[in-house]
Amino acid sequence: MYLESLRLNNFKNFSFFEQDFSSINCIVGNNGVGKTNILDAVYYLSFSKSFHSNNDLNTMKYGEDFFAVFGTYVDGNQAREHYSCSQKKGEKKKFFRNKNPYKRLSEHIGKIPCVIISPFDYMLITGSSEYRRRFMDIVLSQTDNVYLENLTLYNRSLQQKNKLLKFMQQNQYFDTLQLDIWNGRLVEYAQIIQEKRYKFFESFQSYFQFFYDFISDKKETPFVKYKTYEGNLSEKMLENAEKEKILGYTLSGIHRDDLLFFLDGHNVQEIGSQGQQKTFILAMKLAQYSFLKEQKGHSPLLLLDDIFDKFDFMRVEKILDLVSGDDFGQIFLTDTHLSRVEQIIPQSKKDKSTIIRL
Repeated sequence: MYLESLRLNNFKNFSFFEQDFSSINCIVGNNGVGKTNILDAVYYLSFSKSFHSNNDLNTMKYGEDFFAVFGTYVDGNQAREHYSCSQKKGEKKKFFRNKNPYKRLSEHIGKIPCVIISPFDYMLITGSSEYRRRFMDIVLSQTDNVYLENLTLYNRSLQQKNKLLKFMQQNQYFDTLQLDIWNGRLVEYAQIIQEKRYKFFESFQSYFQFFYDFISDKKETPFVKYKTYEGNLSEKMLENAEKEKILGYTLSGIHRDDLLFFLDGHNVQEIGSQGQQKTFILAMKLAQYSFLKEQKGHSPLLLLDDIFDKFDFMRVEKILDLVSGDDFGQIFLTDTHLSRVEQIIPQSKKDKSTIIRL
């Protein structure tokens, strides 16, 4: 899938923006002019939400009462697809494919696979388990509709159970029957999600190993471990019932899953050097890209946000050499220095690149 053109109305800092794209697209300008916001708009058309915020009001230009994003894509058969998303204050968000509205936004996820590499990725190492679960969910939701459906149902059920626990806690009244109903649903959805996460990491490890070796010249042996609950979830919920009544939230389930990162058997999150952690992050994201490509049968869009300032030149040069090859598809990158961008684009790709100055 290839993004041919993009148009924005009242999106972030842009009252209006319109641009045609090529294979390699370099968005150059000073900090604060909106380079990342253009990448976020491309991301928005893939996921129907911003990469940086779950609140769509933050996507709307300050002082305006609506925003809209329009994208024209070309598929492998050279057929054009038109996608658009818009929202007015006080109304529901609307998403269209060729002017036909989606009944549910989840129907769109996976239509335009996309991977973003940004400074925010460092939260994979330093952040809470929420960021690492988000990594899994973004990959699997784009490739597996059953996973996305069960994840949505699980999160809704978890929210309802926690609301019930809070209500019962405040009123000192506990309806065991209602809690059992929500627990039953959580167990049903969790089993499917857990199995799919296990299966994903069985195949993901080989992609990750390849890219880590490529970036690090095989200096260490990396490993990613999927950490989840063990045993019977129904029994765990029964064991935790009294604690949950006191605390007012659910203690066991796939919403507490995590990823552990190792190099030569040592935990990267605890003792990895800054360089090792950066290499780990890049390998994770490039592995995400390759996994999506194989599952979808075509190359995802690749968004590279401010990687020149966050990663050393050697790593960036290796990445650009890799992703500008025939195995990768359309690329969008941002930087503050035009000369650095011009230097890094391979000579063979000069005629297929576009530099956008903001």
